[in-house]
Amino acid sequence: MNNFGLNIWSNKNFVIEDGLIKLNYKSMPSLLEITEKIRSNNVRGPMLLRFPHLIRRQIRTLYSYFDKAIKNNKYEGSFNAVFPLKVNQFPHAVEAIMSQGKKFNYGLEAGSKAELILAMSQTNLGANITVNGFKDKEMITLGFIAAQSGHNITLTIEGLGELETIIEVAKECNLKIPNIGIRVRLHSAGSGIWAKSGGMDAKFGLTSTEIIEAITLLSQEDMLNNLTMIHFHIGSQMSDIAPLKRALREAGNIYAELRKMGAKELNNINIGGGLAVEYDQHTPSTSRNYSIDEFSSSVVFLLAEIMNAKKVKHPNIFTESGRFIVASHALLITPVLELFSQDYQEKLLNFKEVNPPILQELIELNKLLSNQNCIEYLHDALDHMESLLTLFDLGYIDLQDRSNAEILVHNIIKKALYLKSANPTDELEQLQVKLQERYLINASIFQSLPDYWGLDQHFPVMPIHHLNSTPLRAASLWDITCDSDGEIGFNPEKPLYLHDINLDEEEYFLGFFNVGAYQETLGMNHNLFTHPSEYTIKIDDEGYKIINEVESKSILDILESIGYDKNEILEKLKNDLIMSDFIAEKEKDDTLAKLETFVEQNGYLRTTN
Repeated sequence: MNNFGLNIWSNKNFVIEDGLIKLNYKSMPSLLEITEKIRSNNVRGPMLLRFPHLIRRQIRTLYSYFDKAIKNNKYEGSFNAVFPLKVNQFPHAVEAIMSQGKKFNYGLEAGSKAELILAMSQTNLGANITVNGFKDKEMITLGFIAAQSGHNITLTIEGLGELETIIEVAKECNLKIPNIGIRVRLHSAGSGIWAKSGGMDAKFGLTSTEIIEAITLLSQEDMLNNLTMIHFHIGSQMSDIAPLKRALREAGNIYAELRKMGAKELNNINIGGGLAVEYDQHTPSTSRNYSIDEFSSSVVFLLAEIMNAKKVKHPNIFTESGRFIVASHALLITPVLELFSQDYQEKLLNFKEVNPPILQELIELNKLLSNQNCIEYLHDALDHMESLLTLFDLGYIDLQDRSNAEILVHNIIKKALYLKSANPTDELEQLQVKLQERYLINASIFQSLPDYWGLDQHFPVMPIHHLNSTPLRAASLWDITCDSDGEIGFNPEKPLYLHDINLDEEEYFLGFFNVGAYQETLGMNHNLFTHPSEYTIKIDDEGYKIINEVESKSILDILESIGYDKNEILEKLKNDLIMSDFIAEKEKDDTLAKLETFVEQNGYLRTTN
């Protein structure tokens, strides 16, 4: 996997050239160049990079494939899309979504009062706003205010009680009534981790009986013409397209039946989200069994088939595929702070004038190792190591001899791996796994990759440089949290191999890709590590610009965000230092200055240059 599965997950957004990973767009800057430019301003810790052009590409791709399917199937409805704010509410992500989607009239979906306020403030007038999730009277009234303000808003009811509240608000005020949608509870369920979003035991939606009751109630209140949409969602990150096809047949027939029951303004079917993103780097475990072409063609063809058979008007198609739109636009860059096997560097060897005979043999094996003899010498080294450990336990060699032996054997194994890298034996591959290297990354998995910790969702990870050399170290990644779950362990079925780098001489940066969906909104401040510093990168034909710089919260600011008074904390720390008898007066000013500097920095480690 020398290209780290780039051909599987990157959608040609990145390419490898001259040992570097580069943006496959216009001036094609490298990630290392961008990283070093940002770090030249004394930025330390992890950084989140946003690339708005990748959002534009995804929006354009989604619309173009649906437009093609509509044309090929002579479909009479239109295609529309909204972005679910729960996927990423961060300001510069939403700003990029709205600016890049403006020409497509791309809208927003809200699932809470705060998200609805955000949608009302950020959506271009005329673009669609859909509102899902449970609602109270205040939230429904906000929907009326949005409609009165000129927004094209649809309130999707999740139960009959919400419809009754809509009718109540309509009677109490003179505001414009928003469009009404009905979320239908389908028998069809989805696939994958989030399959429980669909099916008869799903959290949301009206049953057939409740749908009929809703139609009756709307008719009685002379509001049936406000019903414009039915909505369903069978789960995020759909791995299999077959459940979607079943759901489309079911929802399509419900739509046709409701039209025949008098819902003449019912013109829209919202198929929810679920369009999967490829996260995996290994072909045997790819995330979906369909293409965007098949997805769009299946949706349009099946709906056209049902409507033609029932002689019903083709509905406009809505999607809420947020993950597909934003996952690829953001990536996490983090430096490696430590390689735990660096204790085995040859420079740490400390031989005696006279060494034990078996240790002397290891010295010769290490010196004379070659491509022709490396397997034989490797076997000898492993045997000698067992003998030396026995001699140590019996007290015949001391700790320095043992240390020298461990360093020599470790280096013999590493050299054998390099010598046979083009044609490794099964034995060497097993040794690679046993000799896992632990890479300590300056990041928090809980903060920046919560779906890995919570759902075992893997993300593409690779170095952003040294890509012209073969990585041979089986890698486990440890984060800097004080928690043993903060680890991405080596998985032989999905192996990650990284480079053997001397961190005393150079830095080594890893990139975690496709982190733009959910990871920021779900990230937790475990150990009080906060959101990484973030930067938006705008690329043109001449180069790139770094804009929208948002620094990671300082230590004092993160403490204040959970309820502490930062001024009170700082004052207490300073007073304790001033009153201390353990520090000379001439050193107090310098120590106070250091203290104030440290608490105004973010909490990530600053051990790299």
